[in-house]
Amino acid sequence: MSLTLYDTWSRSLREFVPLTPGRVGLYTCGPTVYNYAHIGNLRTYLFEDGLKRVLRLNGYAVEHVMNITDVGHLVSDADDGEDKMEAGSRRTGQSAWTIAALYTEAFRADMKALNIEEPTVWCKATDHIAEQIAFIQEIEKKGYTYRTSDGIYFDTSKQPDYGYLGRLDKAGLQAGARVDLGEKRNPTDYALWKFSHPEEKRQMEWDSPWGRGFPGWHIECSAMAHKYLGEFFDIHCGGEDHITVHHTNEISQTEAAYGTRLANYWLHGYFLLTQDAKMSKSAGEFLRVQLLIDRGYDPLAYRYLSLTAHYRSQLNFTWEALDAAQTALNRLRHAVHALGEASATPDAAAVERFMARLNDDLNFPQALALAHEVMKSDLAAPVKRATLLHFDRAFGLGLATWQPAEVAVPEAVRALAEARWVARSAKNWAEADRLRAEIDALGWVMKDGKDGYSLERR
Repeated sequence: MSLTLYDTWSRSLREFVPLTPGRVGLYTCGPTVYNYAHIGNLRTYLFEDGLKRVLRLNGYAVEHVMNITDVGHLVSDADDGEDKMEAGSRRTGQSAWTIAALYTEAFRADMKALNIEEPTVWCKATDHIAEQIAFIQEIEKKGYTYRTSDGIYFDTSKQPDYGYLGRLDKAGLQAGARVDLGEKRNPTDYALWKFSHPEEKRQMEWDSPWGRGFPGWHIECSAMAHKYLGEFFDIHCGGEDHITVHHTNEISQTEAAYGTRLANYWLHGYFLLTQDAKMSKSAGEFLRVQLLIDRGYDPLAYRYLSLTAHYRSQLNFTWEALDAAQTALNRLRHAVHALGEASATPDAAAVERFMARLNDDLNFPQALALAHEVMKSDLAAPVKRATLLHFDRAFGLGLATWQPAEVAVPEAVRALAEARWVARSAKNWAEADRLRAEIDALGWVMKDGKDGYSLERR
């Protein structure tokens, strides 16, 4: 059963064929650690975690590399404005190095709360300055760079196919440019290395063959992906906002230096929306995982909500939708828990249907619907449990380890339950039903088992 993925480069569904049989090189763009991540950012990481889990279910060993951008990402996402790390330092009153460490750990805590698996390799931009300088030198040797008063720039006019990933209209951009290009030759040219100005007091800067300064945002990912995965690897992922600038420029740099488009498949997750507008820190729509927790939600309810929409469709966030996801997740958890601990082999037919849906461009919504079908099916309890736990290897909802919260049962309710169990054992059905109704009226549900009963809040 083949895995098919939507490749942004070709704008088509393609059968996934790894460059090395049995192994997958995966690079995912990580956070810029100048602030906390919001749940819109984290939707992309949930999609990528789902991809990695599906690859493993298909038998692949995955080498996953994720960067931490702790320098060089300017506030415009291009080459204008202040470095986000410097701006974050000024906002918090702490050093750029301190906030980088703080927000990196916060991001990792968010990943843990959402049960997102960590990458094989974490790589920080500030730990790879030498690799970035070497990559720029390779581009320079090939004749693609020029110098301005504020940095070393990539000349995109020397690449006829520049912008193919985003299907950019270069002629239209050139003709319609309304901004002052300054010393840039073309609107799409971008910085490889930015110079520190003498009047600036930068916290993060390094010596280079061109002068003291810091790397551009785009060169970071190209250099680190190249170091850990090579000149051409299997899959590169990120958010849809990376298509036209960041990933376009990663490809541009690697084509210039090494003659490849960096990755064989390019996958992009779509935005989380609030009231039909993209969630962003600058817009003030800044919902963190911790806020969900503070409001009494299980973070995995947000993971469940993300599974209900395809990664290539925008998902509108509402508190009502999160309520529904929390309810559905709890129902699934209780159902799996009630199936007992007996071991069995997953149902082969259900697993085959499950993989067919996942392998159809990661169709998690349809896979989730199948899980609810299985939950209601007449499969034997041990087989049903084994099947749902197999499914959860892709879902990542932690169904195998979940336990109901222990709730103190009032003595009056416990006494009624004991009396009802005696009546039921004596086959005094009328009395058993009467006592069950009393228990229900007090807000409790009594569930009968083979060797006893359990009580849960209704």
